[in-house]
Amino acid sequence: MTDSVTMGGLDLLAPLGPTRPNAPLTRETAFERLRLTLLGVGLGLLGIPVALVLAIGSVLAVPLALTVVGLVVALAVVPATAALAGLHRRIAGTLLREEVVAGYAPDTRRLWARPFRWVRDPARWRDVGFLWYSATGGFVLSMLPLALLTAPLTHLVAAILDGGAVWWLLVLLDGPLLLVWWLVTPTLVRARVTADATILGHGARARVERLERRVAEVTSSRSESLDHNAAEVRRIERDLHDGAQARMTAVGMNVGLAEKLIATDPDAAAAMLREVRETTLAALADLRAVVRGIHPPMLADLGLAGGIEALAGAVPLPVTVSVHLPGGDPPAPLESAVYFAVAEALTNVVKHASATRAWVTVRHDGERLHALVGDDGRGGAAVASGPDSTGLAGLERRLAAFDGTMTVSSPVGGPTVVTWEVPCASSSLRTRPSSGSD
Repeated sequence: MTDSVTMGGLDLLAPLGPTRPNAPLTRETAFERLRLTLLGVGLGLLGIPVALVLAIGSVLAVPLALTVVGLVVALAVVPATAALAGLHRRIAGTLLREEVVAGYAPDTRRLWARPFRWVRDPARWRDVGFLWYSATGGFVLSMLPLALLTAPLTHLVAAILDGGAVWWLLVLLDGPLLLVWWLVTPTLVRARVTADATILGHGARARVERLERRVAEVTSSRSESLDHNAAEVRRIERDLHDGAQARMTAVGMNVGLAEKLIATDPDAAAAMLREVRETTLAALADLRAVVRGIHPPMLADLGLAGGIEALAGAVPLPVTVSVHLPGGDPPAPLESAVYFAVAEALTNVVKHASATRAWVTVRHDGERLHALVGDDGRGGAAVASGPDSTGLAGLERRLAAFDGTMTVSSPVGGPTVVTWEVPCASSSLRTRPSSGSD
């Protein structure tokens, strides 16, 4: 994505929020309207190089298409068109928080044959259509907010210098004009950016391919989630069968033997009952371990922040924890998934990283939950699949069920940073009841 562009402290490429034309007049909304106006001006000014490329292509490349000069011009104009279209794709993708894919056909290695490949590529023709739109209707759409905002100042200056009644009448009408600017600017800018994304990347073929990829991702994550759940059920059954169930069976047998011995050999019966008590305590410990593997009690008692701090406290090296969840804890299934992901990552740090310290960061930005585990160890961690599958691959599959993504940065020599991002709207957060402690 395109890096942020700031002007006077305003981040012009901050993602577009919901359109609220009737937002109350506050300092924040006024700055937002100003940001959108400047953003429109920037998009409009990009129409100048667009018009230049169009002019060169129309005057030279098209009339001379069958000549050597035309081919040379095309070799310059088409990449310039792609560069301008790519810039608009990155801007639109940043503002709309989505990827706008070009979908160009692969270029041939033979330079002289590329123009013939470009002529048959629908994505290149979409770029040409976008240039015409950007230099005409898109330019007007982008500059209209600036025209609405600066018209009152222009009318006032003209009225003072000229003194004509018409100018003073326009000054009187500038109040409603400013109201129109306030109301329509968000809609105009969003319409321009959405049109850019639609023309440049949202063709029918691109939509179908995106939907097919999404269906494949959902199918894969659902299958992996079902496999994971089935494996968890088998693990719980095995733990109960080999642990608590076996101990409780022993308890029943020992109680029966003690019952028979209590009249003839009270000392042996008492020893048997002591063994029963120890076996019962061991069975309770097994049950607690099984329950802890399903949903750790620390999450229910302390929340995600407290659970992660408890995890960090059990690690035999310094761990810095920073959890910032201003709206509350995430839903219980997601909370549990993030907790176990952090636990697995910290376990990997202890086992494999040879690190001297680690750090955990969890935050929520209003739309996504971000979690990060890093260490200063030797690095070289990678996500392997198939027979060589690693714990990181399991974490990736676990969070894929929540439409989450995982990235691993682990150059040789360190540091290693594992990052997760999971969609989690503010409306999904839950406030944990107060424990009553000060």
